[in-house]
Amino acid sequence: MRSATYSNFGKPEDVLTLQDTPMPEPEPNEVRIKTLLSSIHNHDLIMIQGEYGEKPDLPAVGGSEAVGTIDALGDEVDGLKKGQRVVVSGAQGTWADYFKAPADKVIPLPDAIDDELAAQLIAMPMSALMLIEFLELQPGQWLIHNGANGAVGMSLAQLASERGINSINVVRSEDSKQELVDLGITDNTVKTEDDDWQQQVKDILKQATGNPSIRGAVDAVGGQPGGELLSLVGKDGVMASLGGMTGKPLTLNPNDLIFKQTQVKGFWGAVQMEEATPETLQRLTAELIDRAATSKLKLPTGGIYPLEDIKKAVSEEVQSDKKGKILLKP
Repeated sequence: MRSATYSNFGKPEDVLTLQDTPMPEPEPNEVRIKTLLSSIHNHDLIMIQGEYGEKPDLPAVGGSEAVGTIDALGDEVDGLKKGQRVVVSGAQGTWADYFKAPADKVIPLPDAIDDELAAQLIAMPMSALMLIEFLELQPGQWLIHNGANGAVGMSLAQLASERGINSINVVRSEDSKQELVDLGITDNTVKTEDDDWQQQVKDILKQATGNPSIRGAVDAVGGQPGGELLSLVGKDGVMASLGGMTGKPLTLNPNDLIFKQTQVKGFWGAVQMEEATPETLQRLTAELIDRAATSKLKLPTGGIYPLEDIKKAVSEEVQSDKKGKILLKP
């Protein structure tokens, strides 16, 4: 079978090659899945660069999330069957014709969810739901987040709304704002290209019932923008640090921490998923599937590339200009 493999860490488009590799054989409590579509996540690319929080043994096959059909069952697998369409996140080597995964990570899907949404249904939307609970946000409270036109941001705005939580969505430009509008996210979006964007946030709160403050924030950008986000959080609020798109250290004003008694916490979705109880994962997964099946969660696709075009699909040219998740099709 074919797989997108790398033997050294480095720039993804330089180190990834399409190779013929052995068909994976499922061990007990595992299934083999024939890939229909697989997502290219930022964390996949960072892992290939050798800059992620954990490193795989080399050589390795790229990819961590996909939708596919069960092709083979290992011993002791119950409740699943061949031909069943499923999604899995946190797997290894999904950029391939086939991959294997633990049976307890495999999630059967209803027909109402199409393959393009299914291929990106778990990792980023699950992180969004976990962020809501990580920040202990309740209905009626306010959330602000930057990088809101990313997969986590889009998911967060939609899923928070369904829970009765108000979100203020911070993006860079009018084009970025339009990406949210295209998904039906039309309220409370501000652009940092506007010099008065922070005042716009304050005006949104002033116009809201009850003179609320911002309880939680999610920073995906880092650097100075992360500090600007924290400055808008109200007393006893909490900001989750999710990423560092600027590539610069998070810059904070001590006054925002001291006089408002705010907190900044690191959030790593992979660890949160590992540490969550089976009951929590089951509850959140059911929520995601329901939202997706009823069109209350939508995510755009930035393009679908055949597996043989892996170098182009992961290239800076494609990834920097994407308007949604790039998907691979074997």
